[in-house]
Formats: sequence, structure tokens, C-alpha cells
Amino acid sequence: MLRRKIESILAEWKDSKSKKPLVIKGIRQCGKTYIVQKFAKENYENVVYMNFILEPDKKSAFTGNIDVDTILLNLSALIPGSRFVKGKTCIVFDEIQECREARTALKSFQIDGRFDVIATGSLLGVRGYGKSDNKLDVGQDSVPVGYETVIEMYPLDFEEFLWANGINDMVVDSVKSCFANETVVPDGIHKVMMELLYRYIIVGGLPEVVNTFVETKNIEFTYKVQRNLIAEYEEDMVKYADNADKSRIRECFESIPKQLAKENKKFQYSVVQKGGRSSQYIGSIQWLEDAGIVKRCYNTQITELPLEGNSIDDCFKLYTSDIGLLVAMLDYGTQADILKGNLLGYKGAIFENLMADFLCKSGQKLYYFQKDSGLELDFLVQYKGECVVVEVKAKSGRAKSLRTVLKNKEIYHVNSAVKLGKYNVGREGEVLTIPLYMGFLIRDNLADVIVPDIDMSLLG
Repeated sequence: MLRRKIESILAEWKDSKSKKPLVIKGIRQCGKTYIVQKFAKENYENVVYMNFILEPDKKSAFTGNIDVDTILLNLSALIPGSRFVKGKTCIVFDEIQECREARTALKSFQIDGRFDVIATGSLLGVRGYGKSDNKLDVGQDSVPVGYETVIEMYPLDFEEFLWANGINDMVVDSVKSCFANETVVPDGIHKVMMELLYRYIIVGGLPEVVNTFVETKNIEFTYKVQRNLIAEYEEDMVKYADNADKSRIRECFESIPKQLAKENKKFQYSVVQKGGRSSQYIGSIQWLEDAGIVKRCYNTQITELPLEGNSIDDCFKLYTSDIGLLVAMLDYGTQADILKGNLLGYKGAIFENLMADFLCKSGQKLYYFQKDSGLELDFLVQYKGECVVVEVKAKSGRAKSLRTVLKNKEIYHVNSAVKLGKYNVGREGEVLTIPLYMGFLIRDNLADVIVPDIDMSLLG
């Protein structure tokens, strides 16, 4: 069994006094169904489960009135033996994007309050939002805004991958301590972590792929599982996308390795198809991002916070949300080259996508900085309350662009940087150097800010 961080989030949700129905969205096959079923069985006396893809007949429970009592009556008839006991029953709606009426009914369950409800959806970004296809339903929206809590689930991140490979918390905590205190990682731990990082690059975090690798250690078997999952994603593109977008979505997806192979990794529509334009493909990229398959990394106008406010909407790089997907899209045999360190020119693209994987799986948005002058910074993050440069370099030495930015603080307002590569922890002035595997630790832990009361006596 794979240990997942989302289990603690589910436990916190269950213990909350004012919880709303929980909606878990995420890329297909990231483990949503398994983890929800496991959690429900371990924490409730009664579990009422339905999957709207495998059991389309369950949709009929939500036709007509969608008050809770009517829905329970219908479900009791459709699911023999189902028990609904106040405070002791968890109702699970799996693949809820297939039943928009069930999504709307979450409002009724929130108002009723007798039962805990968890919904999952693989394509909630592209289905389950917006208006119904039925012209008679004009104005009806399936999203019960304000009556549900939505969280995103990702494939395994690097820390979860370490757990799956038998690395205990003591070792992980040691690495975290070295990062926090800027101390060198012991040689033995450093070597093992680097080897595990390269395995993570070729495997990624999709649970079925991770399980196959852990059980067999066979790259060929692992690759076949990855390719099967990619085929499923491509089938979704055909099944769920509008007719006009079906081929374009796949073209955008398949162009990612070529986009990242360029010296300038900015996404270019002409690489998708000669003469391609934004108006043709921007909707396709949005579809891929909504499905959780890719993440955009936006160029920023200036190197200052807030990064979102300074980002340029139509200037971005495109990374796969899981590093294993990118490697599986490359020629078979690349995996062995990665393990041997024989990547040559494409190494930069893989390491950059690895950093994108680290950041997006910790819930961060992706940003970079590039100017026509040639100045380019791989990533910008908010870290310790500041805008910090993150550079991913295979070789030692400081990049020219990074030197320029740090030397001209009055222009760029950047005081520090983190550089990742195949070396141990160290510091070079304003630059903290860390091994590649520590990338998953780069996140901003903002302290709670308590707004003080205003002294109203001052008014009079």
C-alpha cells in the first residue's frame, strides 16, 4: 500500500466541525478512488459508494427532486443493504463529473448536514463545470458554489516516492534538516537520494506505475504501464473534448518534448503545426491543464511579488505535471540513459520539468523570467516571503543571468537564489546550492497573520 499525504488532509476534514462535502479533483489514475475508499472504510461504520462511470444506473437517483430524503430513498432502492445513519455514514460519489445532478445535490447534503460526503472527479476541469448541454437547462450550473470544499490530488510527489521505496521518516527528516540548516548531507544518504531521484525521474508518481516499478524493478514493464496510461489520456481527449479540439489537444500534448528541446523553451504554436496560431490552440492547452496533464509556467514582467499579478498570460512554457509522463513520451531507452547519466543535450529539459513537478505537486504555480536581451531565469518562487530565483543546472558555476540579477538588486529586487544540481549543500554568497533531490522542499511556509483589534476608543 502506498502512503499518501492526502490521508492527513482527509482526517482533518473529517474532524472539522463545519465541514462541507469534499470534492477531490486530479489527473486520472492518481489514486483518488483507492485512497477515498480506504479512508471511508477505516473511519465510518457505513460506506455508500457509487461510481458513475461503472454504474451509470445510479444517476437515476438524482433525477427529479434532489432533496436529501428523496436521494436517500432512491439510493436505498438502487443499492441493496445501504444504510444511512446520521454521523456514521460516508457517501462517496466517484467520477462525479459524469453526473452533474449529483454535483448540484452537494448543496442539499451540505444544508442537511447528517452525512459526510466525498466526491472525486478526474476531469472536473473539463466536465462538471459550466452549463448543461441540454438547451432546456439554460442558466443551471452544476457547481454548488460555497457549499463544497475542493482540493486537488496529485500523483505521488518525491517524498511519497521515497516512502514507497522503503525510505523511512528519519532519513527524510535528516534531509529536511540539512536543507533548513544549510548543512552538508552525509555522503551515504546523499548517494542513495541521488540514485532514488533518477529512478523518480523515469518512474514519476502515478500509483500504478510506482507499484509496478517497486514490485518488479523492471524498466520495460514500467514503461508499458506508462504508455498505457498515456493512451488512456489520449482517449479522454477524443471522448470528452469538443469535436473541433480533439486533434488539436493531442497535437499540443505530443509537441511538449519538442517544445522543451528548444534553447528557448517558450511554447510556440508553430512547433505544434507549421503556421499554427494562438487562436487555434489556446483552448486545447487549457483543456490539458484542466485535465491535470500539463502545467503552464508563465513568464513574468518583473522579478517581484506578487508573481501572479506580474505574469504574462500569452507567454509561457508547458511542462507535464508528472515527470514520468515526459520521460515516457521520449524514445524507449531514455530511461536507461538517465540512470547512467548519458542524457547530453536533453538533460536540461528533463531537470527543468523535474523542478516543475516538485513545485506543482506542492500546490505552487509556475513562473519564470525571460527578456529579449537573453536574460533568463528558470523559475521564480515565493520563498521566505520574498521573490527568489530557482536555477536548475547540471554543471557547477553560476549562470550569467543569475549573476546579472543578483548584481543589480536596485533593478531586479532579488536578494537571493537557490541553485540545484548534482552537488551537495553549500552556499556562495546570496546563492544557496542544493542537490537536485532537495527541490521538493522549496516552498513558502507563511505564518498565520493575526490582525489586531482596532482601539475604537480613539474615535471619541
